[in-house]
Amino acid sequence: MASTLNPYINFDGDARAAMEFYESIFGGTLTLSTFGEFGPPDAPASADSDRIMHGMLLTPQGFTLMGADVPSGSEYSPGGPISVSLSGDDADQLHGFWDKLSASGTVTVPMEKQMWGDEFGMCADRFGVSWLVNISQA
Repeated sequence: MASTLNPYINFDGDARAAMEFYESIFGGTLTLSTFGEFGPPDAPASADSDRIMHGMLLTPQGFTLMGADVPSGSEYSPGGPISVSLSGDDADQLHGFWDKLSASGTVTVPMEKQMWGDEFGMCADRFGVSWLVNISQA
């Protein structure tokens, strides 16, 4: 297997909703596993049983997006010092992604032509994840 690099986003109890939201935007195949699915079969249910231990979205575009809920009692820093970047020259597709990601979130840089010649926008989606979208004007 070749090495890969992809985003792995932490959530605080809303990983299922977030990953399903991303599936609605990007399409593809979503797999979700809860904390309750692992461990001894006779283990009692806990506050984390229904939280997502691991989620993975594989999209038709070749994107892989992973995410999970932090376990109860773990530190959670929404957004963090990282952004997920989408870029390319398929303007219709990228505008579609932008419209859906930013619609229920907060736009920090409107999607518009930038000094380097490309269209670019920044937003935080409704889950607090920061997105950068750059549409090449080659």
